[in-house]
Amino acid sequence: MGGMFPIMGPALKIMDPFNFTLFRYGIVAIIFAIILFFKEGARAFLPEKHFFKLWFLGTSAFAGFSFLVFLGQKLAGTSGALIASVMMAVQPLLGVIVGWVYRGTKTGKFVLVSMLVAALGVFLVVTKGDPAYLLSGQNTLLATILILLGALCWVIYTTGGADFKEWSILRYSTLTTIYGVASVIIILTLATSMGWLQLPTVNQIQGVSLALVYMITLAGVIAVFAWNLGNRLIGALNGILFMNLVPVTAFVITILRGYQITGYEVVGCLLTISALVANNLYNRYKLK
Repeated sequence: MGGMFPIMGPALKIMDPFNFTLFRYGIVAIIFAIILFFKEGARAFLPEKHFFKLWFLGTSAFAGFSFLVFLGQKLAGTSGALIASVMMAVQPLLGVIVGWVYRGTKTGKFVLVSMLVAALGVFLVVTKGDPAYLLSGQNTLLATILILLGALCWVIYTTGGADFKEWSILRYSTLTTIYGVASVIIILTLATSMGWLQLPTVNQIQGVSLALVYMITLAGVIAVFAWNLGNRLIGALNGILFMNLVPVTAFVITILRGYQITGYEVVGCLLTISALVANNLYNRYKLK
């Protein structure tokens, strides 16, 4: 997942994140649907009594996450990839909030401290050590809020997946993707008809073709399926640790692409990762 933010940087200069989302997840939905049809048959497409929940979760993940995160990354400019990647690493702590609201799970003091430390790390990455940067007129504050809301959308999707343990991972991934894409189509149709968006040109599609290949395969079909499968097999507690790889991967790729990282950004990333690891170890200790 960490590699998609540096790769999306150049693509967002060519095509808006909304139409890109339709191309990306539209194809992902088709691929999932074909596999599900041959593996489980036509009946697997029936939502049973979960239509609205599947629609809500799919819309959160494949419209909300993609729209908000990549719009925020675009507004943030050259540092957008780093800001987005660090925000993704905070998702496990956002999951604590969602768990508290959705399932009534109580939050301990140590978890709250971890969240504050992680928030400090994010603050350092976003501001580069200068708080005035948030209000510098470069849309940094708005970009940060959008990315945070997008990350929250993915947390909601992940949390909701626990309600479908009787379903196969393929079925859950496929139906939520299909419903999410349906929402994307509705939103884009309305936005385009009202003149807020324009249909992409052939040149634009060609310009983002390589990014699309990556985002559809590795960061699309494989990532969505592997994420849902991993959380079911090893549990959210262990799956949380993999989120630490997101900012690390993004940092490496961003550096290789020539971005000059400041010391504040490095310290911020380390603080966020440390908070996540400490919180994970604390949760393991509580389970003993």
